[in-house]
Amino acid sequence: MNVVKLGMPLVLVAALAACSGNAADPGGKTTITFSYLWSGPEGAAIEKLIAGFNAGQNAIVVKGVSSPDTQKQLASMSSANGTFDISDHFGNTVGSWAAKGILTPLDDLLKEQGVDTGVFAPAAMEQMRHKGQTYALPIAVHTFQLLYNKKLLAEAGIEPPRTMDELAAAVPKLTKTDGKGAITQLGLGWSDLPTSLTTLGYAFGGTWDGADPASPSPTPAEPGNLAALTFWQDNITKKYGADQVSTFKAGWGQYMSAQDPFYTGKLAMVIDGEWQAVSIPKNAPGLEWGVSPIPVARPDLAGATQLTASTLFIPANSKHRKEAAAFMKYMVSETAARDLSLALGNLPARTGLADDPAFAKIANFDAWLQAMKSPKVRSLSSAPYAAEYTADLAGAFDSVNRGTASPQEAMAKVAGRAAGYAKG
Repeated sequence: MNVVKLGMPLVLVAALAACSGNAADPGGKTTITFSYLWSGPEGAAIEKLIAGFNAGQNAIVVKGVSSPDTQKQLASMSSANGTFDISDHFGNTVGSWAAKGILTPLDDLLKEQGVDTGVFAPAAMEQMRHKGQTYALPIAVHTFQLLYNKKLLAEAGIEPPRTMDELAAAVPKLTKTDGKGAITQLGLGWSDLPTSLTTLGYAFGGTWDGADPASPSPTPAEPGNLAALTFWQDNITKKYGADQVSTFKAGWGQYMSAQDPFYTGKLAMVIDGEWQAVSIPKNAPGLEWGVSPIPVARPDLAGATQLTASTLFIPANSKHRKEAAAFMKYMVSETAARDLSLALGNLPARTGLADDPAFAKIANFDAWLQAMKSPKVRSLSSAPYAAEYTADLAGAFDSVNRGTASPQEAMAKVAGRAAGYAKG
Protein backbone atom coordinates (compact mmCIF):
# COMPACT_ATOMS: atom_id res chain seq x y z
CA MET A 1 0.00 0.00 0.00
CA ASN A 2 1.34 3.42 -0.93
CA VAL A 3 2.01 5.89 1.84
CA VAL A 4 -0.64 8.59 1.75
CA LYS A 5 0.18 12.27 2.10
CA LEU A 6 -2.11 14.63 3.95
CA GLY A 7 -4.26 16.60 1.55
CA MET A 8 -4.79 19.75 3.68
CA PRO A 9 -2.36 22.69 3.68
CA LEU A 10 0.21 22.48 6.46
CA VAL A 11 -0.58 26.01 7.57
CA LEU A 12 -4.18 24.97 8.24
CA VAL A 13 -3.10 22.08 10.44
CA ALA A 14 -0.71 24.36 12.31
CA ALA A 15 -3.49 26.85 12.83
CA LEU A 16 -5.70 24.13 14.26
CA ALA A 17 -3.08 23.23 16.84
CA ALA A 18 -2.52 26.87 17.74
CA CYS A 19 -6.17 27.71 18.28
CA SER A 20 -7.28 24.52 19.98
CA GLY A 21 -5.82 25.37 23.35
CA ASN A 22 -4.40 21.87 23.71
CA ALA A 23 -0.97 21.29 25.15
CA ALA A 24 1.76 20.56 22.63
CA ASP A 25 4.90 18.54 23.08
CA PRO A 26 8.31 20.27 23.34
CA GLY A 27 8.66 20.10 19.56
CA GLY A 28 5.52 22.18 19.11
CA LYS A 29 3.37 19.24 18.02
CA THR A 30 0.16 18.03 19.62
CA THR A 31 0.01 14.28 20.23
CA ILE A 32 -3.30 12.50 19.88
CA THR A 33 -4.14 8.82 20.39
CA PHE A 34 -5.97 6.73 17.81
CA SER A 35 -7.23 3.58 19.53
CA TYR A 36 -8.36 1.12 16.87
CA LEU A 37 -10.04 -2.28 16.97
CA TRP A 38 -7.96 -3.79 14.16
CA SER A 39 -5.01 -6.08 14.84
CA GLY A 40 -2.59 -8.25 12.87
CA PRO A 41 -2.24 -7.40 9.16
CA GLU A 42 -5.18 -5.00 9.38
CA GLY A 43 -3.51 -3.17 12.27
CA ALA A 44 -0.32 -2.93 10.22
CA ALA A 45 -2.30 -1.28 7.41
CA ILE A 46 -3.68 1.27 9.88
CA GLU A 47 -0.17 2.04 11.12
CA LYS A 48 0.97 2.76 7.55
CA LEU A 49 -1.79 5.31 7.21
CA ILE A 50 -0.88 6.86 10.54
CA ALA A 51 2.74 7.12 9.38
CA GLY A 52 1.57 8.85 6.22
CA PHE A 53 -0.36 11.43 8.22
CA ASN A 54 2.51 12.07 10.62
CA ALA A 55 4.97 12.49 7.76
CA GLY A 56 2.69 14.82 5.81
CA GLN A 57 2.39 17.69 8.29
CA ASN A 58 4.21 19.25 11.25
CA ALA A 59 1.53 20.09 13.79
CA ILE A 60 0.07 16.78 14.97
CA VAL A 61 1.52 13.43 15.97
CA VAL A 62 -0.89 10.50 15.94
CA LYS A 63 -0.05 7.60 18.21
CA GLY A 64 -1.77 4.39 17.14
CA VAL A 65 -2.84 1.80 19.71
CA SER A 66 -4.35 -1.55 18.74
CA SER A 67 -7.08 -2.29 21.30
CA PRO A 68 -9.65 -4.83 20.08
CA ASP A 69 -11.43 -4.89 23.48
CA THR A 70 -14.72 -3.05 22.90
CA GLN A 71 -15.61 -3.12 26.60
CA LYS A 72 -12.36 -1.33 27.40
CA GLN A 73 -13.16 1.14 24.63
CA LEU A 74 -16.58 1.91 26.10
CA ALA A 75 -15.20 2.18 29.63
CA SER A 76 -12.70 4.82 28.49
CA MET A 77 -15.41 6.81 26.73
CA SER A 78 -17.63 6.71 29.81
CA SER A 79 -14.94 7.99 32.20
CA ALA A 80 -14.05 11.56 33.08
CA ASN A 81 -10.60 11.20 31.55
CA GLY A 82 -10.50 9.17 28.35
CA THR A 83 -7.46 7.35 27.03
CA PHE A 84 -7.88 8.17 23.34
CA ASP A 85 -8.96 11.00 21.04
CA ILE A 86 -10.37 9.09 18.07
CA SER A 87 -11.44 5.49 17.54
CA ASP A 88 -13.46 3.16 15.33
CA HIS A 89 -16.50 0.95 15.77
CA PHE A 90 -19.61 -0.04 13.81
CA GLY A 91 -22.52 1.99 12.53
CA ASN A 92 -25.23 0.31 14.59
CA THR A 93 -23.79 1.76 17.84
CA VAL A 94 -23.87 5.43 16.86
CA GLY A 95 -27.37 6.32 18.01
CA SER A 96 -27.07 4.54 21.33
CA TRP A 97 -23.71 6.11 22.16
CA ALA A 98 -24.80 9.56 21.00
CA ALA A 99 -27.88 9.35 23.23
CA LYS A 100 -25.60 8.56 26.18
CA GLY A 101 -23.58 11.70 25.47
CA ILE A 102 -20.27 9.90 24.95
CA LEU A 103 -19.74 10.96 21.32
CA THR A 104 -18.68 14.38 20.06
CA PRO A 105 -21.11 16.00 17.59
CA LEU A 106 -19.12 16.42 14.40
CA ASP A 107 -21.06 18.85 12.19
CA ASP A 108 -19.17 22.00 13.19
CA LEU A 109 -15.81 20.22 13.16
CA LEU A 110 -16.48 18.71 9.74
CA LYS A 111 -17.52 22.12 8.41
CA GLU A 112 -14.26 23.61 9.68
CA GLN A 113 -12.33 20.81 8.00
CA GLY A 114 -14.26 21.13 4.73
CA VAL A 115 -15.49 17.53 4.81
CA ASP A 116 -18.44 16.91 2.47
CA THR A 117 -20.59 14.12 3.92
CA GLY A 118 -22.43 13.86 0.60
CA VAL A 119 -19.56 11.79 -0.83
CA PHE A 120 -20.37 8.84 1.41
CA ALA A 121 -22.88 6.05 0.79
CA PRO A 122 -26.28 7.45 1.86
CA ALA A 123 -27.28 4.26 3.68
CA ALA A 124 -24.07 4.49 5.70
CA MET A 125 -24.65 8.13 6.60
CA GLU A 126 -28.09 7.23 7.90
CA GLN A 127 -26.33 5.26 10.63
CA MET A 128 -23.94 8.13 11.40
CA ARG A 129 -26.65 10.55 12.54
CA HIS A 130 -28.78 10.89 15.65
CA LYS A 131 -31.55 13.47 15.98
CA GLY A 132 -30.26 15.36 12.96
CA GLN A 133 -26.64 15.60 14.07
CA THR A 134 -23.61 13.73 12.73
CA TYR A 135 -21.65 11.74 15.30
CA ALA A 136 -19.39 9.52 13.16
CA LEU A 137 -18.10 9.04 9.63
CA PRO A 138 -17.94 5.77 7.71
CA ILE A 139 -14.40 4.60 7.07
CA ALA A 140 -15.51 1.46 5.21
CA VAL A 141 -18.81 -0.15 4.27
CA HIS A 142 -19.96 -3.68 3.60
CA THR A 143 -22.71 -5.04 1.36
CA PHE A 144 -24.10 -8.54 1.03
CA GLN A 145 -24.53 -10.59 -2.11
CA LEU A 146 -25.17 -14.21 -3.07
CA LEU A 147 -22.03 -16.30 -3.42
CA TYR A 148 -22.32 -19.56 -5.34
CA ASN A 149 -20.17 -22.58 -6.14
CA LYS A 150 -19.88 -22.62 -9.94
CA LYS A 151 -19.11 -26.33 -10.12
CA LEU A 152 -22.08 -27.37 -8.00
CA LEU A 153 -24.49 -25.16 -9.94
CA ALA A 154 -23.18 -26.49 -13.25
CA GLU A 155 -23.60 -30.08 -12.07
CA ALA A 156 -27.19 -29.29 -11.07
CA GLY A 157 -27.83 -27.61 -14.43
CA ILE A 158 -28.96 -24.30 -13.00
CA GLU A 159 -28.00 -20.65 -13.36
CA PRO A 160 -27.47 -18.31 -10.41
CA PRO A 161 -30.97 -17.43 -9.17
CA ARG A 162 -32.18 -13.86 -9.65
CA THR A 163 -35.64 -14.15 -8.12
CA MET A 164 -36.99 -15.75 -4.98
CA ASP A 165 -38.91 -18.28 -7.06
CA GLU A 166 -35.66 -19.25 -8.79
CA LEU A 167 -33.89 -19.45 -5.44
CA ALA A 168 -36.62 -21.70 -4.04
CA ALA A 169 -36.29 -23.97 -7.08
CA ALA A 170 -32.50 -24.06 -6.84
CA VAL A 171 -32.20 -25.04 -3.17
CA PRO A 172 -33.49 -28.64 -3.50
CA LYS A 173 -31.44 -29.21 -6.66
CA LEU A 174 -28.34 -28.19 -4.73
CA THR A 175 -29.14 -30.09 -1.52
CA LYS A 176 -27.99 -33.67 -0.99
CA THR A 177 -28.72 -36.20 1.73
CA ASP A 178 -27.38 -39.66 2.50
CA GLY A 179 -29.36 -42.87 2.80
CA LYS A 180 -30.38 -42.00 6.34
CA GLY A 181 -31.64 -38.53 5.47
CA ALA A 182 -28.62 -36.70 6.88
CA ILE A 183 -27.71 -33.58 4.93
CA THR A 184 -24.34 -33.76 3.17
CA GLN A 185 -24.73 -30.62 1.03
CA LEU A 186 -27.11 -27.71 1.57
CA GLY A 187 -28.31 -25.52 -1.27
CA LEU A 188 -28.42 -22.30 0.76
CA GLY A 189 -26.51 -21.75 3.97
CA TRP A 190 -25.35 -18.81 6.03
CA SER A 191 -22.25 -17.34 7.61
CA ASP A 192 -24.28 -15.13 9.96
CA LEU A 193 -27.97 -15.98 10.36
CA PRO A 194 -29.25 -12.54 11.51
CA THR A 195 -27.49 -10.76 8.64
CA SER A 196 -28.77 -13.29 6.12
CA LEU A 197 -32.37 -12.98 7.31
CA THR A 198 -32.44 -9.20 7.64
CA THR A 199 -31.00 -9.01 4.12
CA LEU A 200 -33.69 -11.37 2.82
CA GLY A 201 -36.26 -9.15 4.53
CA TYR A 202 -35.16 -6.24 2.34
CA ALA A 203 -35.25 -8.52 -0.72
CA PHE A 204 -38.91 -9.24 0.03
CA GLY A 205 -39.66 -5.53 0.33
CA GLY A 206 -39.60 -5.48 4.11
CA THR A 207 -38.28 -2.86 6.49
CA TRP A 208 -36.93 -3.53 9.97
CA ASP A 209 -37.01 0.08 11.20
CA GLY A 210 -39.89 1.66 9.31
CA ALA A 211 -39.89 3.56 6.04
CA ASP A 212 -38.35 6.83 7.28
CA PRO A 213 -34.67 6.61 8.30
CA ALA A 214 -34.96 10.02 9.96
CA SER A 215 -37.64 8.69 12.30
CA PRO A 216 -36.86 5.00 12.85
CA SER A 217 -39.03 2.62 14.81
CA PRO A 218 -38.83 -1.19 15.10
CA THR A 219 -41.10 -2.94 12.59
CA PRO A 220 -40.23 -6.64 13.00
CA ALA A 221 -43.65 -7.94 11.94
CA GLU A 222 -43.76 -5.97 8.66
CA PRO A 223 -45.20 -8.22 5.88
CA GLY A 224 -41.99 -8.36 3.83
CA ASN A 225 -40.04 -9.50 6.88
CA LEU A 226 -42.54 -12.24 7.61
CA ALA A 227 -42.40 -13.33 3.97
CA ALA A 228 -38.62 -13.68 4.20
CA LEU A 229 -38.77 -15.78 7.36
CA THR A 230 -41.54 -17.91 5.90
CA PHE A 231 -39.38 -18.46 2.81
CA TRP A 232 -36.53 -19.62 5.05
CA GLN A 233 -38.67 -22.05 6.99
CA ASP A 234 -40.44 -23.44 3.92
CA ASN A 235 -37.26 -23.99 1.91
CA ILE A 236 -34.79 -25.01 4.62
CA THR A 237 -36.08 -25.66 8.13
CA LYS A 238 -39.31 -27.47 7.30
CA LYS A 239 -38.09 -29.00 4.07
CA TYR A 240 -35.07 -30.77 5.53
CA GLY A 241 -35.89 -30.80 9.23
CA ALA A 242 -34.60 -28.44 11.90
CA ASP A 243 -32.71 -31.23 13.68
CA GLN A 244 -31.02 -32.35 10.47
CA VAL A 245 -30.05 -28.78 9.60
CA SER A 246 -28.66 -28.27 13.11
CA THR A 247 -26.67 -31.50 12.96
CA PHE A 248 -25.30 -30.56 9.55
CA LYS A 249 -24.27 -27.11 10.79
CA ALA A 250 -22.43 -28.65 13.75
CA GLY A 251 -20.02 -30.21 11.26
CA TRP A 252 -19.10 -26.95 9.55
CA GLY A 253 -15.47 -25.89 9.66
CA GLN A 254 -14.24 -22.54 10.94
CA TYR A 255 -15.50 -19.54 9.01
CA MET A 256 -13.07 -18.25 6.36
CA SER A 257 -10.58 -21.01 7.14
CA ALA A 258 -9.69 -23.71 4.62
CA GLN A 259 -12.52 -25.74 6.23
CA ASP A 260 -15.19 -23.07 5.73
CA PRO A 261 -18.34 -24.96 4.59
CA PHE A 262 -18.70 -22.83 1.47
CA TYR A 263 -15.07 -23.39 0.56
CA THR A 264 -15.37 -27.17 0.97
CA GLY A 265 -18.58 -27.50 -1.02
CA LYS A 266 -20.89 -28.24 1.90
CA LEU A 267 -22.83 -25.08 1.06
CA ALA A 268 -23.66 -24.40 -2.57
CA MET A 269 -24.80 -20.83 -1.98
CA VAL A 270 -24.39 -18.36 0.88
CA ILE A 271 -25.16 -14.71 1.59
CA ASP A 272 -21.95 -12.92 2.57
CA GLY A 273 -19.83 -9.79 2.33
CA GLU A 274 -17.09 -8.43 0.10
CA TRP A 275 -14.25 -9.60 2.35
CA GLN A 276 -14.78 -13.05 0.84
CA ALA A 277 -13.28 -11.79 -2.42
CA VAL A 278 -9.97 -11.49 -0.57
CA SER A 279 -10.36 -14.49 1.74
CA ILE A 280 -11.26 -17.11 -0.89
CA PRO A 281 -8.10 -16.74 -3.01
CA LYS A 282 -6.03 -17.05 0.18
CA ASN A 283 -7.85 -19.91 1.87
CA ALA A 284 -9.52 -21.79 -1.00
CA PRO A 285 -7.46 -20.96 -4.11
CA GLY A 286 -8.95 -23.82 -6.12
CA LEU A 287 -12.57 -22.88 -5.51
CA GLU A 288 -14.57 -21.94 -8.60
CA TRP A 289 -17.01 -19.38 -7.31
CA GLY A 290 -19.13 -16.49 -8.44
CA VAL A 291 -21.28 -13.77 -6.95
CA SER A 292 -24.62 -12.34 -8.01
CA PRO A 293 -27.19 -9.90 -6.60
CA ILE A 294 -29.48 -11.05 -3.81
CA PRO A 295 -32.55 -12.67 -5.43
CA VAL A 296 -35.66 -10.54 -5.01
CA ALA A 297 -39.37 -11.18 -4.66
CA ARG A 298 -40.43 -8.57 -7.24
CA PRO A 299 -38.72 -6.86 -10.19
CA ASP A 300 -39.01 -3.43 -8.55
CA LEU A 301 -36.84 -4.70 -5.69
CA ALA A 302 -33.83 -5.48 -7.92
CA GLY A 303 -30.65 -4.37 -6.18
CA ALA A 304 -32.09 -4.74 -2.68
CA THR A 305 -29.46 -5.65 -0.13
CA GLN A 306 -28.10 -4.62 3.25
CA LEU A 307 -25.23 -2.28 4.01
CA THR A 308 -23.26 -2.10 7.25
CA ALA A 309 -20.52 0.37 8.12
CA SER A 310 -17.27 0.66 10.02
CA THR A 311 -16.95 4.09 11.59
CA LEU A 312 -14.59 6.70 12.95
CA PHE A 313 -15.71 8.81 15.89
CA ILE A 314 -14.34 11.25 18.45
CA PRO A 315 -15.30 10.54 22.07
CA ALA A 316 -16.89 13.36 24.02
CA ASN A 317 -14.05 13.24 26.55
CA SER A 318 -11.32 13.78 23.95
CA LYS A 319 -9.03 16.69 24.86
CA HIS A 320 -7.90 17.15 21.25
CA ARG A 321 -11.06 17.29 19.20
CA LYS A 322 -9.87 19.62 16.47
CA GLU A 323 -6.69 17.65 15.92
CA ALA A 324 -8.70 14.43 15.90
CA ALA A 325 -11.02 15.95 13.30
CA ALA A 326 -8.00 16.83 11.13
CA PHE A 327 -6.84 13.21 11.31
CA MET A 328 -10.38 12.00 10.60
CA LYS A 329 -10.46 14.12 7.44
CA TYR A 330 -7.25 12.47 6.30
CA MET A 331 -8.51 8.95 7.03
CA VAL A 332 -11.68 9.41 4.95
CA SER A 333 -9.89 11.18 2.08
CA GLU A 334 -9.95 9.50 -1.33
CA THR A 335 -6.38 8.23 -1.22
CA ALA A 336 -6.46 6.95 2.35
CA ALA A 337 -9.90 5.38 1.89
CA ARG A 338 -8.74 3.61 -1.26
CA ASP A 339 -5.58 2.26 0.35
CA LEU A 340 -7.37 1.14 3.50
CA SER A 341 -10.12 -0.63 1.54
CA LEU A 342 -7.57 -2.44 -0.62
CA ALA A 343 -5.58 -3.50 2.44
CA LEU A 344 -8.59 -4.76 4.39
CA GLY A 345 -10.65 -6.14 1.51
CA ASN A 346 -13.53 -3.81 2.42
CA LEU A 347 -15.60 -1.43 0.34
CA PRO A 348 -14.69 2.27 0.42
CA ALA A 349 -17.36 4.36 2.08
CA ARG A 350 -16.99 7.02 -0.64
CA THR A 351 -19.33 6.08 -3.50
CA GLY A 352 -17.06 7.85 -5.99
CA LEU A 353 -14.42 5.18 -5.44
CA ALA A 354 -16.72 2.36 -6.55
CA ASP A 355 -15.42 2.64 -10.12
CA ASP A 356 -11.77 3.10 -9.17
CA PRO A 357 -9.62 0.78 -11.34
CA ALA A 358 -7.56 -0.23 -8.30
CA PHE A 359 -10.41 -2.52 -7.22
CA ALA A 360 -10.70 -4.23 -10.60
CA LYS A 361 -7.76 -6.47 -9.70
CA ILE A 362 -9.84 -8.21 -7.00
CA ALA A 363 -11.90 -10.95 -8.66
CA ASN A 364 -15.68 -10.55 -8.21
CA PHE A 365 -15.23 -7.49 -6.00
CA ASP A 366 -17.16 -5.27 -8.39
CA ALA A 367 -20.45 -6.96 -7.53
CA TRP A 368 -20.28 -5.65 -3.98
CA LEU A 369 -18.99 -2.26 -5.11
CA GLN A 370 -21.93 -1.74 -7.43
CA ALA A 371 -24.37 -2.92 -4.75
CA MET A 372 -23.11 -0.07 -2.57
CA LYS A 373 -24.53 2.41 -5.08
CA SER A 374 -27.92 0.70 -5.45
CA PRO A 375 -30.92 2.89 -4.55
CA LYS A 376 -32.37 -0.21 -2.89
CA VAL A 377 -29.54 -0.73 -0.42
CA ARG A 378 -30.71 -0.41 3.18
CA SER A 379 -29.12 -0.42 6.61
CA LEU A 380 -30.46 -1.25 10.03
CA SER A 381 -31.01 1.82 12.16
CA SER A 382 -28.41 2.92 14.71
CA ALA A 383 -31.15 4.37 16.94
CA PRO A 384 -30.70 4.03 20.72
CA TYR A 385 -32.82 0.88 20.71
CA ALA A 386 -30.56 -0.85 18.16
CA ALA A 387 -28.58 -3.02 20.57
CA GLU A 388 -31.68 -4.45 22.27
CA TYR A 389 -33.47 -4.86 18.96
CA THR A 390 -30.53 -6.64 17.34
CA ALA A 391 -30.27 -9.07 20.25
CA ASP A 392 -34.01 -9.77 20.23
CA LEU A 393 -34.04 -10.31 16.48
CA ALA A 394 -31.11 -12.71 16.74
CA GLY A 395 -32.97 -14.81 19.30
CA ALA A 396 -36.15 -14.76 17.24
CA PHE A 397 -34.30 -15.73 14.07
CA ASP A 398 -32.74 -18.66 15.90
CA SER A 399 -36.19 -19.88 16.96
CA VAL A 400 -37.39 -19.63 13.36
CA ASN A 401 -34.34 -21.53 12.12
CA ARG A 402 -34.80 -24.23 14.77
CA GLY A 403 -38.48 -24.49 13.97
CA THR A 404 -39.60 -23.75 17.53
CA ALA A 405 -41.63 -20.71 16.48
CA SER A 406 -43.45 -19.55 13.39
CA PRO A 407 -42.33 -16.27 11.81
CA GLN A 408 -45.50 -14.64 13.09
CA GLU A 409 -44.91 -15.87 16.65
CA ALA A 410 -41.25 -14.93 16.66
CA MET A 411 -41.77 -11.42 15.31
CA ALA A 412 -44.79 -10.78 17.55
CA LYS A 413 -42.55 -11.52 20.53
CA VAL A 414 -39.96 -9.05 19.29
CA ALA A 415 -42.65 -6.44 18.66
CA GLY A 416 -43.88 -6.88 22.23
CA ARG A 417 -40.40 -6.32 23.62
CA ALA A 418 -39.81 -3.40 21.27
CA ALA A 419 -42.65 -1.49 22.91
CA GLY A 420 -40.41 -1.12 25.95
CA TYR A 421 -37.23 -0.04 24.16
CA ALA A 422 -35.64 3.24 25.13
CA LYS A 423 -36.23 5.54 22.17
CA GLY A 424 -33.54 8.02 23.21
